[in-house]
Amino acid sequence: MGSRGQSPPQRNHTTLVEFTLLGFSDVPDLQGFLFGLFLIIYLIILMGNSLIIVIIKIDPSLQTPMYFFLGNFSSLEICYVSVIVPRLLVDLCKQNRSISFLACATQMYFFLVFGATECFILTAMAYDRYVAICHPLLYPLVMNSRLCVRLAAGCWVSGIPVHVGFTSQVFSLPFCASNQLNHFFCDIPPVLKLACGDTFTTEMLVYVVAILVVTVPFMLILGSYVNIISTILRLPSATGRAKAFSTCSSHLMVVALFFGSGIITYMRPKSSHSIGMDKFLSLFYTIVTPMFNPIIYCLRNKEVMVALRKLLLKWSVL
Repeated sequence: MGSRGQSPPQRNHTTLVEFTLLGFSDVPDLQGFLFGLFLIIYLIILMGNSLIIVIIKIDPSLQTPMYFFLGNFSSLEICYVSVIVPRLLVDLCKQNRSISFLACATQMYFFLVFGATECFILTAMAYDRYVAICHPLLYPLVMNSRLCVRLAAGCWVSGIPVHVGFTSQVFSLPFCASNQLNHFFCDIPPVLKLACGDTFTTEMLVYVVAILVVTVPFMLILGSYVNIISTILRLPSATGRAKAFSTCSSHLMVVALFFGSGIITYMRPKSSHSIGMDKFLSLFYTIVTPMFNPIIYCLRNKEVMVALRKLLLKWSVL
């Protein structure tokens, strides 16, 4: 992410108590439009994921490991966007966009924890599909309820200790006189840009954490799908191949969207960072991708669509 950047000796360090989130203040005429757009997207995310959770809870045919993880994933998506979007909506409505150090650190911490959890849950979902397609006879035995609960719990808590230490490391750095954070939330790259002194250790830590919580899960998912696709291609009937692939296609699309934007954001060299591109990529993986996820899982999953129709029929009768 960068090279050693010593601050000039004559530069005064000031003790900052807050940042100012510039967000989209460079386009003042679009504040109302952006507020409406992000509010609609946020409502779509909340309603879409809540609907998936409700369908999975009430439909007996969806009481399987695959939908257990999908329910966890939908719950996570609601938490993930709620760390970012409400604050963004408030900032679009007011002139004073200051955020205290504590609030900024808290936002970064929960954003990182939920982001890591998303990586892990997507990996658990890939493992579920691997066992279901590559070892179908062992599937009920391997993916029992106890293992599913343990996997889900592990996904939710694994990132907590790592990111407590990491967030503490970032906010223990000295910060320069400028407190203007040119972003719409407290993400790692824009916060590090305001840090004084030698940030080399912290930047290397960013790479290490990104490898542990993004690259390693992504490689595990990739390995699972290499085995899944090779197994699907060996199936004798075209119908069987189509059915097997349809259970994986939604997950694959979500993985490509989330990991693609995440890896580009955190693994590219610091020299290639630009404010506009950072904001665009951040918008993509924090807001746009979570909006598409319930749409992808509903429209591309026949079982979810059937359960949704049954639910709508029940509601129409009432």
